[in-house]
Amino acid sequence: MSYTLLKSGTIVNEGSQKVADILIKNGRIEKIASSITAENHYNIVDVSGKYILPGSIDDQVHFREPGLTHKANLYTESRAAVAGGITSFMEMPNTVPNALTQELLQDKYDIASKSSIANYSFFMGASNDNVEEVLKTNERNVCGVKIFMGSSTGNMLVDNEKTLNNLFSKVPMLIATHCEDEETIVANLAKAKAEFGEDVPMGQHPIIRNEEACYLSSSMAVRLAKNHGTRLHILHISTAKELELFDANIPLLEKKITAEACVHHLWFSDADYAEKGTFIKWNPAVKTASDRDAIMQGVLDNKIDVIATDHAPHTLEEKQNSYFKAPSGGPLVQHALLAMLEKVKEGKITIERMVEKMAHAPAQLFRIEERGFLREGYFADIVVVDPNASLLVTKESLLYKCGWSPFEGYEFSNAIDSTYVNGELVYSKGKIIEATTGSRLLFNY
Repeated sequence: MSYTLLKSGTIVNEGSQKVADILIKNGRIEKIASSITAENHYNIVDVSGKYILPGSIDDQVHFREPGLTHKANLYTESRAAVAGGITSFMEMPNTVPNALTQELLQDKYDIASKSSIANYSFFMGASNDNVEEVLKTNERNVCGVKIFMGSSTGNMLVDNEKTLNNLFSKVPMLIATHCEDEETIVANLAKAKAEFGEDVPMGQHPIIRNEEACYLSSSMAVRLAKNHGTRLHILHISTAKELELFDANIPLLEKKITAEACVHHLWFSDADYAEKGTFIKWNPAVKTASDRDAIMQGVLDNKIDVIATDHAPHTLEEKQNSYFKAPSGGPLVQHALLAMLEKVKEGKITIERMVEKMAHAPAQLFRIEERGFLREGYFADIVVVDPNASLLVTKESLLYKCGWSPFEGYEFSNAIDSTYVNGELVYSKGKIIEATTGSRLLFNY
């Protein structure tokens, strides 16, 4: 029987802070109290002066396995995730082949069960012609259905209005959407190409994939969801205008329409393209500083419910191409929590609200069983943060298979001390501990 006692840490949980002990027994939190008497068989860890947070739950990652493993895989990226304090992730279906059948979806779970150090779930993918397959999805052990209402890998653009109505009316579980209007983007691309030829500057990216493209698609998704009573979660909000689609006054557990913000849309702006170029090329695009600030306000106002990463690595060689050839996406899981702690230091958000948006709210929104909070009886998914240490992001420190980060050269003013997944120490002081694998997430519908 395994016992770990975390002594005298500052617990940040459910809107408050307190100095207390946490006793972990056989993978779960056995007890939380101001002082727990240590016994001889306990593994005692002094975490005084450090924060104890519930592990972050990232509801949008692309770990690239199967089929794109030259960029990343479940083994490498789950290790980067726990090094960044992310203990559970939900991965997207635009791998190769696309996860458009139950068999292909199960293949991903089988790989993760052997190689992921973090807890995991995978979205079922929707296309214009697989509705019947989507409806076979088990809502107990699959996080949701993903619809790309904008261009994506393979056969995953769902642009047929009849199909969309069919999905929104029949799918009983959460539908997550990537919302960008394809017709608007194609027209804007044509304009850019007419002006610049093949040498389109990166600063055109938020003009090509503009506010109109995002709002047209997001508003359509919201309209469909309202018409059919669907549970809709719109991913990576990138514009101020889209915030008018969401309600700030409904408690999360009562919401049927929710939204996500990603770290890069809270950190970068179009002013950063000059320095970062294709390394901050994401879809939807990073837009203006006023959009960035409005998204943060949307987080504070509860119009936006969760903060995630959209971790989507590509190789350095791929990203060093010209505008048309460089793919969109970048690696973020190793530094997402540290980036948000930097926003805490800047006074943009409190640490309590940050924990809510990165742990509590994803657990509630997806109805994840017994995770996302520091509660007695819950799984011990825990991250310990050292506010007295700093972390300089160097190429040598990166755990991503792609080997680069948009944060290279930045020094964060906190560091991840240690991470526990299901009560097992998986990361400590810069080192991954390989002794365990994560668990498949379960959902209480």
